[in-house]
Amino acid sequence: MKKVRITVMRMARYDDLIQRYENPIGHPCDMREGQVFLADGWQKPEGFCDSAWDTLSPFVMTLACGGEDIYDGWMKNKKSAMLSCNDGFRPVSFLVETIEEEGHN
Repeated sequence: MKKVRITVMRMARYDDLIQRYENPIGHPCDMREGQVFLADGWQKPEGFCDSAWDTLSPFVMTLACGGEDIYDGWMKNKKSAMLSCNDGFRPVSFLVETIEEEGHN
């Protein structure tokens, strides 16, 4: 099984939607742009958001098992995907990509 790198590429925040619809919460998101996580198969990386993992894990598993071209030509690198978590108030965009380990193809 291949390792998969998950990089936080961009974070958004929609204060108008938060103010209008969200109940106050004390701890919304710990991610930081540029932060990198390494997934080993189906295991959620330590410190990775549970909710984001629920969204990304099927794609991570596909890549970890050697799958590629997930959306039929969508990505320049067939062994990657650009995905977002399911938080409509503070969406985080992630680059998910297979890591080629030395000595393996």
